[in-house]
Amino acid sequence: MAEGMQGKVALITGAASGIGLATTEALIAAGARVVLADRDEKALGALRGRLGEAAIPLVVDLLDPESCAAMVPGALEKAGRIDILHCNAGTYIGGDLIETDTATIDRMLNLNVNAVMKNVRDVLPHMIARGSGDIVVTCSVAGHAAVPWEPVYSGSKWAITCFVQTMRRQLNRKGIRVSQVSPGPVVSALLADWPEENLRKAKESGSLIEPTEVADAVMFMLTRPRNVTIRDMIVLPTNFDI
Repeated sequence: MAEGMQGKVALITGAASGIGLATTEALIAAGARVVLADRDEKALGALRGRLGEAAIPLVVDLLDPESCAAMVPGALEKAGRIDILHCNAGTYIGGDLIETDTATIDRMLNLNVNAVMKNVRDVLPHMIARGSGDIVVTCSVAGHAAVPWEPVYSGSKWAITCFVQTMRRQLNRKGIRVSQVSPGPVVSALLADWPEENLRKAKESGSLIEPTEVADAVMFMLTRPRNVTIRDMIVLPTNFDI
């Protein structure tokens, strides 16, 4: 029997757009409340107006250490508990490594890797004390294949695959499920930095999926009975060739 979302509380990073927003909408439709963590205060305000009281805005800049550290306490203060943490925020770098400056590399690793580890670490005392919880991380098919046109991004997602699967083993006897969803190219702002030729070919060949299709996968994972963990779901456009 599928597990219901009625009355649960989720905390989602990067919740104001893309996969984060699609998952927020799916969870609210299923009866959950969602703390939307994002740095875009204006977008969060508009979403609260559209989605209603089940959408709880929380302005967070994950690249600012103090703001990042305050996220979980802030969510607990606003919502009372956290049943689900979806670490979804991320950024993208494509192209040859030599074309990327070191400050941009630092920013990507801080957001795609370090912030995820810190967010998971911060929520664990709460989930361990309750003996229950779900942690889902948005990874990428690039965390399973060495993609030559995105070495920094692919490297960050390989790191996340390792982190998620080691944490799954650490926490699976504490009532906490840890998993990841690994989409191929998704229609989102992250593709703004894709090489123009790669993006054009992907659009022409139908090699992109919508954020809602990734959210469907996340909802499937979250609604499995508690004795079932979906450790990873790779969600690809049918015509994607990696």
